[in-house]
Amino acid sequence: MDFPDTQIPDTAAFLDDPQRLPLEIDPEQRQGPALFRWLTLAMEHVIAALLLALIISVSVNVVGRAVFNNSVPWADELARMLFIWLIFLGAAAAFARFEHIAVDILVRRLQPRAAHMLYLLQHVIIIVLMGVIIWGGFLVMSRASGQTAILNVPWNLVNVSFVLCACFIGAVSIWRAWKSIQQIRSPNATPNAGGGC
Repeated sequence: MDFPDTQIPDTAAFLDDPQRLPLEIDPEQRQGPALFRWLTLAMEHVIAALLLALIISVSVNVVGRAVFNNSVPWADELARMLFIWLIFLGAAAAFARFEHIAVDILVRRLQPRAAHMLYLLQHVIIIVLMGVIIWGGFLVMSRASGQTAILNVPWNLVNVSFVLCACFIGAVSIWRAWKSIQQIRSPNATPNAGGGC
């Protein structure tokens, strides 16, 4: 059976939403506010270090159990704390790069002004949710006075990861809401690639 010699379509057309270009934060292309670009890169480097430490911590425990028939109790606790930090820093960095799963079929079909009205609604909802999370996180941190069982690390060192994630996502959402308002007011304006506010 012969198959026709056809070109594979460029997937970028399916993955990139041209409507959200003004809202992008891309450190490599120097797009978006410098503070957010710098923080995104810093988080990604910290994520890499946390992942390495997590692998080492889990490996130490596996080797201890398998080879020496004795588990290392602090390794489990350390791995749990590293994993929590990894989750929240990863969520914040993914949000900055628009890498969270989204269904954007509707936004892609809308005119720029209508698309940015939806983006504005989305980011206003995110801002409200992050405000609730920050408030709740500070309540939890103000009431948490304990330490972990083995390493005696204060629980607030773990809890602060949640609040920092919410603060970053909230700040990025405020910037994106503002950029959406600008796009609604003048939809034909082209975003500047050097991108501050």
